Amino acid sequence: MLYIPSPGQWPQPKTSYESEALDFCKAWQDGQSEFVLNTSGSTGTPKPIRLTRAQMQASAHLTGQTLGLQTGDSALVCLNIRYVAGIMMLIRGLELGLPMTIIEPTSNPLEHVDPTTHFAFTALVPLQLQTILEKSPEKLPVLNGMKAILVGGAATSPALEKSLQVITAPVFATYGMTETVSHIALRRLNGPSASDVFQALDGVTLGTDERSCLHITSAATNFEQIQTNDVVDLLDKLHFRLLGRADTIINSGGVKIQPELVEKRISQALTNYGLAYRIIVAGLPDDHLGQRVVALIEHDNLVLPDLFSKAWEAAQGEIRQQIGRYAVPKDVIIVPNFAETPTGKIDRRATVANYFEQSPS
Repeated sequence: MLYIPSPGQWPQPKTSYESEALDFCKAWQDGQSEFVLNTSGSTGTPKPIRLTRAQMQASAHLTGQTLGLQTGDSALVCLNIRYVAGIMMLIRGLELGLPMTIIEPTSNPLEHVDPTTHFAFTALVPLQLQTILEKSPEKLPVLNGMKAILVGGAATSPALEKSLQVITAPVFATYGMTETVSHIALRRLNGPSASDVFQALDGVTLGTDERSCLHITSAATNFEQIQTNDVVDLLDKLHFRLLGRADTIINSGGVKIQPELVEKRISQALTNYGLAYRIIVAGLPDDHLGQRVVALIEHDNLVLPDLFSKAWEAAQGEIRQQIGRYAVPKDVIIVPNFAETPTGKIDRRATVANYFEQSPS
């Protein structure tokens, strides 16, 4: 755990990770004008992205403005600083004058934090928030004392969104990527303002291409248009629902199916029955349909509990009614472990490829 009270007051690092964080902070304070960060690799091979100081400053100040952060507000930095989400937490601290407590990434960043500690702001991945709520409920006051909690890096499950309603501080899901210098839109996850709609931050311009995939222009993108592969329902100039990825769409018998929408229905049905598994809906080769819709369930046992059959029946009915009968998965495949990217996101391609490699031909 490394505490930086203000820029220039550099403590003595105790680990290589703390040294790496301090080196970045010093480079920033020395005025370095460009930085090269790697994408997370969740949609392909990680690639380097060159970002300017002006882009990163614009992003940091926009976050501060949106969340009402002020000089002296303390920040907990517990995301991996080798990727944009963690780096931007450091830059927000340096640019906005936020004293920073830096903790090397772990599933429970509050495990060794005193319950009376006050932080004004943090950013977490869903697994971290879930672990805190499940393993360290006595640390809830730490979360409740914050002005804002950001959750990103992966989708939040219906089960997590249900459990985080005990948090009184505002919790926001983020939408963004390395190319947009972290988030450009937020949606509230808890309280009466909870919504499934993302709202763009001030100064962000949104649009879609012929595939209904989002494109983004802002100061953080250097006012260049960034075209994504994310399929959205663009409600107006500022608001959108995220539907899934264009490159995950399944074509089954000529019907195009967005697997993320199917996954959401399955996850919600499981949550209603007190079950929580990670799920991938994928299209496997099929001689008749072209692609057969299947559901991969992450579970360390070959046999799912009896309650699963009831939840699955409910999920099938919901999918059939809300999306269409062609979207109902034909098979349930149990996978002991899903493949993950370095940032902890599910690696769809690798998980499906691993299933093929381990299945008898």
